[in-house]
Amino acid sequence: MRRALISWLIALALLIGAFVVTIVMLNGTVYSAGGFVNSYLDALSRQDATTAREMPGVVASPDAAADLLTDDALGALSKIRQVRDVAGSDGTHTVTYEYSLNGQVSETDFQVKQTGAIFGLFHTWSFATSPLATVSVTVLHDQRFRANDVALTSTAAKGASASYLVFAPGLYTFDHKSTFLEADPVPAAVTEPGSVTAVQVNVQANPLFVTQVSTELKDYLATCAKQEVLLPTGCPFGKSFDNRVDSTPKWTIAEYPAVQIIPGSKVGSWLMPETDAAAHLKVNVQSLYDGSISKYDKDVSFSVSYGITITDKDELTINSLGD
Repeated sequence: MRRALISWLIALALLIGAFVVTIVMLNGTVYSAGGFVNSYLDALSRQDATTAREMPGVVASPDAAADLLTDDALGALSKIRQVRDVAGSDGTHTVTYEYSLNGQVSETDFQVKQTGAIFGLFHTWSFATSPLATVSVTVLHDQRFRANDVALTSTAAKGASASYLVFAPGLYTFDHKSTFLEADPVPAAVTEPGSVTAVQVNVQANPLFVTQVSTELKDYLATCAKQEVLLPTGCPFGKSFDNRVDSTPKWTIAEYPAVQIIPGSKVGSWLMPETDAAAHLKVNVQSLYDGSISKYDKDVSFSVSYGITITDKDELTINSLGD
């Protein structure tokens, strides 16, 4: 009996020792300050915005939109590695992690604090400083833009910025791509919690916009050239003479305008600025003085300009056309 009791006590001691070691190991890893931050970063790398957002201490400011706190808006985060964990005198830990954003290695410091313990054994943590950051987006010449392919519409006034919350760290690429418009991608690497990153999305006409306006303009001028009169009705070119016209006027377009599309004064309005062109006129002219007939065979210079809007159905409407 004595031998059995000793064996039982030794087994119990080993069991208690293993339990204590397990608790110490878990509190040093999974339930450590670094383990807490790692759970957050792991959620970002898996593009699990819900898990990341629900972690203690992730606080969303009411002063910025939460449209980018979604799975689809999260970029690529990889090669996550803890660098250090420094405990402050007030009990707050500064946990530093290294990671890769699209191949670019960066570091971020996270402030975390212990909030209690599960069953009095396993530490629980919270972010002392929310890991969210803000991107201030200014969209020029349109309201629409994309962030990591998530389509958004800015509610800011023309030339003003709108604020959007994002998870830090993260790589966010802003651009615009629609039927007739485009904006070059603007990458923003957000690495510091609480930071504000300014981004400008410069929306411009794309080649299709220019092509369609050019096609409509050519069709319009070609229709004008079919009118066998000196002053084609509703057209930007024409020619008058002091003498008598002795034949049917024949027009052709000698030089089409080189189409360029620039932003208008209002968001959603676009302009083709005044552009030079030339039509060619062939007609016989009889002198009122001596009755002689001469052939007029020359280019007639003119200019055109457009005012254009893009409808809600993503179609072009030409608002004005004139000389």
